[in-house]
Amino acid sequence: MTAELVRGQNHTLPRSRLEIRVSAGSPVVAGATLGDEHGTVRGAEWIAHPGSPQLPGLEVSRQAAADHRLAVDLDALPETVHRVTVLLALPTGAGRPDRFGAVAAPFVAVTGLDGTEIATFTLTGLDTESAVAALELYRRQGAWKVRAVGQGYATGLAGMLADQGIDRAAECAAAIHEAVAAGSARSVTPPPPRTPDGERVRHPAGPSAPPTGGGQPAAPAPGALGDSGAAAGSTASGAAAPGATAPGSPTPGSPTPGSAAGGPIDYAHPRRQTSAPPPPPPTAPPAAPGEPARPVAGDATGWSMDERLYNQIWGMFEDLARAVAAYRSAVDFADSRMEQEIDRALGDPRNRIGGAGDRAREEARAKREELVARAREALDRDLAQLAAESAVVEPALPAAYAGWDNPVWHGYRVPMEIPMALRVGDLHLPERTDLRIPLLVRLPLERGIWIDSGRTASEAAAAADGDALRRSAVETAVALAARLLAVYPAHEFSVHVIDPAGSAAGPLAPLTASGVLAAPPASGAGGVAAVLAQLTRRVDLVQMAVRAGAADSLPPDLDTGEHLLIVNDFPHGFDDRAVTQLRYLADEGPSVGVHLMMVADREDARAYGPVLDPLWRSLLRVTPVADDHLADPWVGHAWTYEPSRAPEGSRVLEQVLALVAAARRTGRR
Repeated sequence: MTAELVRGQNHTLPRSRLEIRVSAGSPVVAGATLGDEHGTVRGAEWIAHPGSPQLPGLEVSRQAAADHRLAVDLDALPETVHRVTVLLALPTGAGRPDRFGAVAAPFVAVTGLDGTEIATFTLTGLDTESAVAALELYRRQGAWKVRAVGQGYATGLAGMLADQGIDRAAECAAAIHEAVAAGSARSVTPPPPRTPDGERVRHPAGPSAPPTGGGQPAAPAPGALGDSGAAAGSTASGAAAPGATAPGSPTPGSPTPGSAAGGPIDYAHPRRQTSAPPPPPPTAPPAAPGEPARPVAGDATGWSMDERLYNQIWGMFEDLARAVAAYRSAVDFADSRMEQEIDRALGDPRNRIGGAGDRAREEARAKREELVARAREALDRDLAQLAAESAVVEPALPAAYAGWDNPVWHGYRVPMEIPMALRVGDLHLPERTDLRIPLLVRLPLERGIWIDSGRTASEAAAAADGDALRRSAVETAVALAARLLAVYPAHEFSVHVIDPAGSAAGPLAPLTASGVLAAPPASGAGGVAAVLAQLTRRVDLVQMAVRAGAADSLPPDLDTGEHLLIVNDFPHGFDDRAVTQLRYLADEGPSVGVHLMMVADREDARAYGPVLDPLWRSLLRVTPVADDHLADPWVGHAWTYEPSRAPEGSRVLEQVLALVAAARRTGRR
């Protein structure tokens, strides 16, 4: 029986190994402090947070997200610890909510390792607070209990830490927020909103429910989220969660009611709506009783097949993340139990004589192997189901979601409207490296990309030749730019390139030879300044027109389509003014259709000191070689990312660019 706690209420904990699950409607920072018998936290080393996620008996998430799972082993806590306080705080940064009253009430659940809920608590009544002590686990007369706290702090994380006795609490809070901001550069874009029951569902055979209101979207489902932030809403990336496309929605680039009458330009994606889409139509017979559901391409909610596939891919991503998390947690539990049993056996002097101690070790190891084997069996079952689903989904993907090796690209035609998302690479985990999850980012881009060309980016990069690595980074940028050009209608997407030293002429050849660039790559300080001035002027003018509601006042020569700026070999050729303009484009450009792709060595950029840290954190960092640096928004696994590149010897990329260039010349689509 689950205990639904209210503020101040407590409940006995029946077991020592626990998970604390946090669900919120916006990204939050989750941490925990260890307190002594008086509740005092003796120092920063007694705080688990994204920058220092592990303490004895305690592990927290490594990034801000809307969903968290904190692991607690009460038996492994130091004897001097009598209280564990779970903390939630809103991450700092422009565009983020600064008070809990502006977001959905966080929900906290204490569960066993099998997911069984022990106690739950919804943190209602918060307003101006930006940090809150959610609940505490405390030791009383040899037993552990959980208490619902819900104490909020308008003074933020610093005020909360100070209240727990931390010296120099403001510095400690700043360090935590710094770690959260640094982690945002390794987080992937968020998943779509969940179904009303919170889980991915398999839909039975039968007619699908039509939209209500004569083809218009149904009313929003209770609790449905629209264009918000992270897992089940938004993540630290700040990219918007997907919505549904109702029949009859305007296509991207078509006049909106405001713009047609000279009103403000609407850069909102017309597909991002808050209505609940219908379930997919049946495409396969149901599985026999006792058998796993048969995989079907498009087995997710959505108004179109593309949206169903998009949501299905995110469901597979989450399923794989959680299945591996359960397996790893089970292995950790088995290891901890084995160590405890061996310690208890060897602690008895009677077992130190004869073979009793050896038998105890063998029994403990046998139990450990049995637990691990059962966990692996469950994982293999989940992996097999996901692999079967991937085998069905991958061939059904549209070009925007498909890899360059997918035959769909050989039948490519310039589209009439932009898709919901774009594939920028693949992700996998070491438990099964051949099971790849497409990494999809929403369109229009709401977060730029940093392709790290440095040898310090990863172990794989360190083993590569420096010149080859830089060339590979530019080739990755070219492949991504080609995909963006290919999925936009003709004349609605422009690419600009800054190559100050002209060092990337070879890798840029597919773009320059096809004629799809807005202008030849800019070189030298003068070329850098000219391109940055042009795009900065466009951002300024469109922003002013939007704010004033005067779209008809824009100069006739201003291209209001989407723009991508590729910057190679940064910071070579950039003075202080150019760096300031680049930061401005990264911060303000995406909202009005100007996007940034950096190809640079992070170590070279450190020459500018902390001035570029916000730029680094705001971009999604990827690498030109396989590297396990990206984190999912659910449990924070380190996923190996592999860029989306054309197969060796293939001309598919050049062929696609030739079709894009031809459509631009003739004006046909």
